[in-house]
Amino acid sequence: MMEQMVTLISELGFPIVVTLFLLNRIEAKLDVVVSSIQGLPDQLKE
Repeated sequence: MMEQMVTLISELGFPIVVTLFLLNRIEAKLDVVVSSIQGLPDQLKE
C-alpha cells in the first residue's frame, strides 16, 4: 500500500493525491449522512 502511494505521488503529484484521498474520505462520510436522512421518516413515525 505504501509503495503504491509513493508511486502515485511521484507520478501524479502531491496535490492530486491529497485531493483524491480527501474525496474518498468525504464520500464515505456522505454515505453515512444519506442513510441517516433516509431513516428519519421511520423514526419520526414512532
